[in-house]
Amino acid sequence: MRVAVVVYPGFDELDAIGPYEVLRTAQAAGADLETMLVTRNRTARVTGSHGLTVEPQGTLEDGPFDLVIVPGGGWNNRAPDGAYAEAQSGELPAALRRMYEGGAVLASVCTGGMLLAAAGLSRGRPATTHHEAFEELREAGAELVDARVVDHGDLLSSGGVTAGIDLALWLVERNWGTELAEEVARTIEHERRGPVHAPG
Repeated sequence: MRVAVVVYPGFDELDAIGPYEVLRTAQAAGADLETMLVTRNRTARVTGSHGLTVEPQGTLEDGPFDLVIVPGGGWNNRAPDGAYAEAQSGELPAALRRMYEGGAVLASVCTGGMLLAAAGLSRGRPATTHHEAFEELREAGAELVDARVVDHGDLLSSGGVTAGIDLALWLVERNWGTELAEEVARTIEHERRGPVHAPG
């Protein structure tokens, strides 16, 4: 499985790095996956909302990717860089929609869920986001679920910031089993939190 964690100017660092570390730890423990930090367009560095600068390992064009994880950041305070700015430009939501239409599973962390909504992917489907953006997600047409992680098959979402760790552990469990997910949780010394809402 090839996984892309998308970063963009103003992304919340833990939204991206938490799932990245979980999945890289699962890979080291034997899961058949490759996880990369990617951008929409090629760039040498990206600075997150708290000032951390990272060097992306590729772009969305380096796919195909089986799974794309979308962090949030900068939505609730309408920061000049971040998820809100990306939604306003429309370019990243359009790229995410293309990835989805190409067969990728999409998953969001925190207000990354609003980018999936901006891509038109959440309408009529169960989803969650950071609690401060609940009403906006509902207004975008999603069936709002107050859960740590929402799994609707090819579209997953999770609550604010640290919920991305639980999202990634759920993805490990979903794809490689509970035993490996628990092993990864022990390795990173994380006590898993729920609930996971997975409607049929």
